[in-house]
Amino acid sequence: MEILEKTDTLTRVKVDGREITLVGTAHVSHESVEQVKSVIASEMPERVCVELDERRFKSLREKSRYEDLDIYKIIKTGQGFFFLANLAMSAFQKKIGANLDIKPGEDMRQAVETAIENNIPYTLADRDIQVTLKRAWKLSSAMEKAKMANALIGSIVTKEEVSEEEIEDLKKTNALDQMMQEMAEYLPSAKSAIIDERDLYLASKIYECRESKVLAVLGAGHVPGILRHFEAFEKAGNAPDLNPISSVPPKTKAAKIIPWCVPALFAAIVIAGFFRAGWDKSSDMLLSWILVNGCLAALGALLALAHPLTILISFVGAPITSLNPTIGVGMLAGIVEAVLRKPRVKDFEDLSDDIMSFKGFFRNRITHILIVLLLSSVGSAIGTIIVFPYLLALLK
Repeated sequence: MEILEKTDTLTRVKVDGREITLVGTAHVSHESVEQVKSVIASEMPERVCVELDERRFKSLREKSRYEDLDIYKIIKTGQGFFFLANLAMSAFQKKIGANLDIKPGEDMRQAVETAIENNIPYTLADRDIQVTLKRAWKLSSAMEKAKMANALIGSIVTKEEVSEEEIEDLKKTNALDQMMQEMAEYLPSAKSAIIDERDLYLASKIYECRESKVLAVLGAGHVPGILRHFEAFEKAGNAPDLNPISSVPPKTKAAKIIPWCVPALFAAIVIAGFFRAGWDKSSDMLLSWILVNGCLAALGALLALAHPLTILISFVGAPITSLNPTIGVGMLAGIVEAVLRKPRVKDFEDLSDDIMSFKGFFRNRITHILIVLLLSSVGSAIGTIIVFPYLLALLK
């Protein structure tokens, strides 16, 4: 691989006799949008690649993207947490964009539109966002998951403003190196799925374009990794098979067994209590399980300002669902809340604006349902964790 030109925002290389230009952008930068438009128009490449997948491309081009949202299906299929995470990330980007008077992803949208205007074929070169999020979650430890949840909540409530100068600084190599290093230390597994794997995916999709002159528009943070992969591809003579990182990893045997450990351990403790001190001891254990698990799940629903009946259902359902790995109390509470406070047309129309504020998350019935789902689940999980030491103490 030969580097023909390199600046903070543009890198031109020669790979396998083909010229590939990488335009590194900041996704909420006016300067990036203008650069993308001018570079494509002046370079007139034979193909333009953009850091988008079909899902995000559709959301950028369709203003009414939430009209067909089926909140019941999202909850029933266990997608509630991921959808909430998507909304939280969108909210964070929109807040930055609002401060700078620009829509997040405008650089990518401009790249596609400029390509279309100049009759240049384009490729959506990124991995599906849902696969990326699910892989990041699956590959993370319990501590990393807690850190990610904390970061997402922080992105909703933060009022910190980012200046345009700070955004432009993120295109510089030294700033990017520092940011990547911080992320690698804070969330190593998530960084692997969100950055490293996508570097490989993007590099492969760009490399596979056989045109002699290709231009790729992508976040500046991906450029160093993509260049390293280009060099490796050229030596190998081909890009690797992407199938291993193109889907969510299946559950390991341990992951399938662990959820059943909770009901098994609970049953063992209750049975031991019965043989040790009779039914009175077992009934005390059952009552403790119901009260601790139910009360904390109900408290979570209460903190989410759920409907009184949803709070009651959370109390009743948590002790049962905690012993059934196939369904969670959050799913149950979310469905009940969705039935009692069915989302209105206005909630779908205002969703993009409501996710911009903490108050909006509670005001909009769609996001409110997801918050009920989240907090009731967290309450039940905490209850399950803290009740076992107490049950074991009762055996003494």
